[in-house]
Amino acid sequence: MRGGRPYCQKVTAVYSDAMATTPDLSEHPTPTGPRKIDNFRGILFMLAGAVMISCLHALVRDMTQALHPFEVAFFRNLVVLIALTPLLLRQDRHAWKSKRPDLQLVRGIVGLGAMLTWFYALSLVPVGDATALSFTVVLFTSLGAVFMLKEKMGIRRWGALIVGFAGTAVILRPGFQDISAGYLWALGSTVMWAWALLLVKVLVRYDSPVTIVFYSSVYFTPATLILALFVWEWPTWAQFGELVAIGLLAATAHVSMAKAMQLGEATAVMPADFTRLLWAAGLGYAMFGEFPDLWTWAGGTVVFASTLYITYREARVKGKATVAVKGTTEG
Repeated sequence: MRGGRPYCQKVTAVYSDAMATTPDLSEHPTPTGPRKIDNFRGILFMLAGAVMISCLHALVRDMTQALHPFEVAFFRNLVVLIALTPLLLRQDRHAWKSKRPDLQLVRGIVGLGAMLTWFYALSLVPVGDATALSFTVVLFTSLGAVFMLKEKMGIRRWGALIVGFAGTAVILRPGFQDISAGYLWALGSTVMWAWALLLVKVLVRYDSPVTIVFYSSVYFTPATLILALFVWEWPTWAQFGELVAIGLLAATAHVSMAKAMQLGEATAVMPADFTRLLWAAGLGYAMFGEFPDLWTWAGGTVVFASTLYITYREARVKGKATVAVKGTTEG
């Protein structure tokens, strides 16, 4: 309990690009008090988010064949900033001032690095393969929480973590095939996504989600513009429309996924996130003639299953902690 209001479960939900500027809003209570659980609607929002993210990644892969990833990232950030500006303007101006500008800066740098390396990876790696690797973000976040935030993790979650990294090895198959640079960029990006999410987990103790979104937009847009100027090529009108679509998909995915975590229980809505791999495989085949091989499907399934179990165990542990607190404070 904080301030007399019950808080929702905190679960680190990761969706590669979409979570780049959006913290997990599920931690915060609804304005009217305890949230009402609606798993069915939560699953629908999660499914919608999975479709949008898959389309987003497919479009990024398509655009980065013609334009530099830095330029694609700039247009993505610009459109998101424009789309979110009305929301930010309706907020109290005090929400725009951070209590930890130092952490906001670090988070901005790390998040920017994660986004740029992810876009670059998508220019090299099939969408389905990249999506399978993106599930490892939860693994790296859980591992980082132990060493960076000193969180405790039981033997079951440690076991799930080991299984998850084994699934990653199945996808990459080191020693059995050459690992291209694109896969290493994708894996490096997931590590930075995890770091950025851990920083968000600390920042929400000081700043509101609106503040975090505002600072991310402020950092990402001009930074990617500066980088894009060095490789700038004017897009055609068709390309411009695709770039706008990338930004709109990112912005709407923010809303959809945050709504999913707000409406439903994490253990109920998270399984729907696996459909990202199905959509990514379909789009990859339809647009580029690329389809994940058997090893990618197997490894991606193992990684996702382990992250789902970690989510389930975290929910169980926090549920027991909540009961214990209630027993000591309300009993």
